[in-house]
Amino acid sequence: MKEHKKYSVGEFAEKTGLSIRTLHYYDEIGLLQPERDPASGHRIYSHQDILTLQKILSLKFLGYSLENIASMMHEPSFTVDLNETLALHLQALEKEKHQIEKSIISIKRVIKLLEEEVEVDSAVLFSLIHNMITENRQKEWMERNQLTDVMEAIYNKTENELVSLDQSFIQFSKKVKQLCGSPAEDPKVQEMIQTYLQESFAFLGEDVIHQLADADVEKLDIQELESMAPPPFTEEEQKWLNQVMEYYMNQTEQE
Repeated sequence: MKEHKKYSVGEFAEKTGLSIRTLHYYDEIGLLQPERDPASGHRIYSHQDILTLQKILSLKFLGYSLENIASMMHEPSFTVDLNETLALHLQALEKEKHQIEKSIISIKRVIKLLEEEVEVDSAVLFSLIHNMITENRQKEWMERNQLTDVMEAIYNKTENELVSLDQSFIQFSKKVKQLCGSPAEDPKVQEMIQTYLQESFAFLGEDVIHQLADADVEKLDIQELESMAPPPFTEEEQKWLNQVMEYYMNQTEQE
């Protein structure tokens, strides 16, 4: 007897958990078209419509578009041939899952940074986020240039270690913007360079530093790497930073 029960669009929406708007849309595109009351023209849903909706939601759950679902609705059965399209959907979902997981990690990292720093220069913050986005490309670059051990040492750090490095870079960026234009020999400028390099070396570890030192720099496409994660400095700030960094290196070699 239940199979003969009829439902208004509101009742059907409540029974199935879908919104009235969605049901209207499915009707408009010809995916789920219920009967119409001859007098009022209102939609009237039946038990068969529930079964039809199950097919729609099942195929949608598997990742099929509404357009594809419409062409599959009248198939009496499915064979192993369906596996080919399912495999493609699985591949797409795995890729999406990886991207979501990466986004979650990055969001947590940014939240922690803002909690710790309270305020971060927008150029610096977006530079850090962009660096997270291009992480896979940076890994590929290192693998291509036979720096796999370096890559693993950098990207296998804990979340706290990565946040600590980000904080170090934020503080360094603040000082660059504050001191830009100061003489290279200014003690504050040289202390800024020394502190940042020491913190960076501590993060990388002695083994990685030695591997980087032994790398054939001339064969490395440094510009390609820099293009993936450009610094958040103005042209003037970057030019000044290069000069004071060069001065620091020259002074260090003379000691």
